[in-house]
Amino acid sequence: MNKKFLAVAAAACSFALLLSGCGSSNSSSSSSDSAVITASNTEPQNSLIPGNTNESSGGKVVDLLFARLVSFDVKGNPENEVAESITPNSDSSEYTIKIKSGWKFTDGTPVTSESFAKAWSYTANAKNAQLGASFFSTIAGYEDLQKSDLTGTEQLSGLSTPDDSTLVVKLSQPDSVFGIKIGYTSFAPLPESFYKDPKAFGENPVGNGPYKFTKWDHNKEIVLTKNPDYKGNEVAKNNGITFKIYTDTEASYRDVQAGNLDVMDSVPASASKTFKTDPKVEAYSAAGSVFQSFTIPSGLEHFNTSTEEGRLRRQAISKAINRDLICKKILNGNCTVAVDFTSPVTSGYSKTLKGNDVLKYDAKEAKKLWEEANKISPYDGTLTFSYNADGGAKPIYDAVVNSINNALGINAQTSPVATFQEFRTAISNRQISGAFRTGWMPDYPSAENYLAPLYSTAAADGNGSNDGDYKNSEFDELISKAAQATTTEEANKLYQQSEEILLRDLPSIPLYYSNANGVAAKGVKGFVMNWQNLPDYTQITK
Repeated sequence: MNKKFLAVAAAACSFALLLSGCGSSNSSSSSSDSAVITASNTEPQNSLIPGNTNESSGGKVVDLLFARLVSFDVKGNPENEVAESITPNSDSSEYTIKIKSGWKFTDGTPVTSESFAKAWSYTANAKNAQLGASFFSTIAGYEDLQKSDLTGTEQLSGLSTPDDSTLVVKLSQPDSVFGIKIGYTSFAPLPESFYKDPKAFGENPVGNGPYKFTKWDHNKEIVLTKNPDYKGNEVAKNNGITFKIYTDTEASYRDVQAGNLDVMDSVPASASKTFKTDPKVEAYSAAGSVFQSFTIPSGLEHFNTSTEEGRLRRQAISKAINRDLICKKILNGNCTVAVDFTSPVTSGYSKTLKGNDVLKYDAKEAKKLWEEANKISPYDGTLTFSYNADGGAKPIYDAVVNSINNALGINAQTSPVATFQEFRTAISNRQISGAFRTGWMPDYPSAENYLAPLYSTAAADGNGSNDGDYKNSEFDELISKAAQATTTEEANKLYQQSEEILLRDLPSIPLYYSNANGVAAKGVKGFVMNWQNLPDYTQITK
């Protein structure tokens, strides 16, 4: 997104202000309201370790437990949190970060510059196999931590801590997004107790955020209580958040209607037409930032992104999908048909990218492209579409498969996986051979965040969120050039060029942008959804 001279995407607070610290609208707010808020969730994929959490179920929890150097308000405006100041050099290849004094983890130990440096190195170190590793790829020494003969304790050479309140970050290349990127959960600090037993820590995490961990009753609930020692930007107005684990969005919606659940950050398909006027709930709906797609593994036979046959088949599949029908009839207008790989509320979004006609429904053209691919190598297999059955995606993927079969005359089938946890684990372990549901909730407000973590070579092979293992050096080069841009406009042009490569190769196939839709029970106050399409949990009371 931005460098020293750039404006923050979709935000009123400039990076220049970020360097000296923006005031927080929530820093002084609190309440004697003793209510604990109950919120819907699904079982997280992994234990609650910031650097190994790259999905939304665990992300909701980790975000509330760990304060980072930078936080974002409800609209995505950046604010210094643990950082007192963040100062880049002239070309954004080195950052000097000053840390505020007085911050503590919930075990009473201090948060220091070493708390960040050591945690970042642990996440980046390939021996530790953390899903957030690629976010550190621009820090000097990252490549050395990708070798095969590591112990897991090696540190990033680009990090130094002259004293407990100073963190110096040397990058291997200019990275104009770095000053905002460090607000992502993978950049959270960790206490020394983590390194003694990371597995045990993940089940009983110790953070420094607005809430502290109480218990995790797997597949039932995750209980967080207000952290009285928290001194950041998001002081909780409630006494805690209890995440109730559901495997059925219909059941959670009924619980909101009945007053047995306070907040739900989605709406089941069956209620998508009626929830806004449902007298039993408080509804929220607005244009959102979540990008929905499905991914076909880039090396899948007949669908390889580096071959003419593979690109033709991906283009045929894309043009065979009636996205308008899905948005209007299945989701009742609560989404917008995708025309790019970011979102309509993201700086750099464009409706006029070269090649985006591949996202327009054209059954005749889709059939033609498929037949051209068959001339190269005939295909008579079954293409499966996997999704998690506990997320309300069934009617969407039924429609996707029906549209493809009708247009192409092939055998496409849905393949539901019972829970989100099982689904994500199968993806991480590369156990799904067909297409699978993907989507992206931004980690920080930037076009870069929709592109580099999902499609860069550095994020492939289990080192990040490039679940399809797509690799294209031309794409990587454009992302690198954008990181060195000196203006927002220059960076966005390069991001758009990189998207045009994605529109040709289609490592994932965009479907739509989700509205920020959610419901709260009657009597709940302060329910709004933030720039990530998630409730602003700290501000909810009842």
